[in-house]
Amino acid sequence: MIRTITRSIPITCILFSILACTVAIAQTPPGDGKLRIIVFGAHPDDNEFRNGGVAAMWAAQGHHVKFVSTTNGDIGHYEIAGGPLARLRLKEIQDCAKILGIDEATSLDIHDGEIMPTLENRKIFARLIRDWQADIVISHRPYDYHPDHRYTGVLVQDASFMVRVPFFTPDTPPTPNNPVFLYNSDRFQKPYPFQADIAVSIDAVFDQKMDALMAIPSQSLYLGAVGSAERTAQFPKDEAGKRAFLVQRFGSRHAQESDRFRDVLIQYYGEAKGRAVQYAETFEICEYGRQPTDEEIRQLFPFFPKP
Repeated sequence: MIRTITRSIPITCILFSILACTVAIAQTPPGDGKLRIIVFGAHPDDNEFRNGGVAAMWAAQGHHVKFVSTTNGDIGHYEIAGGPLARLRLKEIQDCAKILGIDEATSLDIHDGEIMPTLENRKIFARLIRDWQADIVISHRPYDYHPDHRYTGVLVQDASFMVRVPFFTPDTPPTPNNPVFLYNSDRFQKPYPFQADIAVSIDAVFDQKMDALMAIPSQSLYLGAVGSAERTAQFPKDEAGKRAFLVQRFGSRHAQESDRFRDVLIQYYGEAKGRAVQYAETFEICEYGRQPTDEEIRQLFPFFPKP
């Protein structure tokens, strides 16, 4: 098999950066009374893997969700790289966004493995949050094995105050209120472990999320940069077998999340419903940004039964 490894050249970068690699599925301006959520993941799969369930739930209620991949993912595969892979992964998240029903999926023109917490990137992040007029901003914690995850988290933190400052990126309007900033779940222990403040049952949309992840086969099925031809050869070839593999892989992950934070599920769903949740996505409230009350959390996550 011939390996295709072609690093992006300037003309490719120029073409690939048109409209910041954005697909606008249902662009809606702020002011319609719906929530506006923007999610920053380091690679074109992180948002879908970590937030696909709750995103689909928000979208089903008419709320506006934007996924931003902060790198183009151009080295995230064992067999191809560069522009061909970046374009493939952009198409994958576009297809996934349609299945989830979210408004927009975006990939920034920054090489995979190379994002840095620079002033230029801080302004890019602040503009994205301000342009979206976000109520909620979700990202990685800045404690992670991957530098792109860490620095994406740092950049979101660094933008968390600046989105309110009128003359920082004055070409975009500041957010009227400081958004609530949330971290995705992880299992890293130092300097402190992830602490779930919010846990959402995704049981009702688990099948929809699996359908969406089927649209990202380069990562969900073939394991991206850590895959291999030998491992790929062992995977099922039929669609039913592939989907069963995803259900086992991600079902196990989300079931572990439910068990790990069962107490938080009970807090929001009550004893009986909380114990019955099979799959969950969980979030930690960042100490930067607005600190929501329990009532505000229930408004921002309008899926919980009334207390």
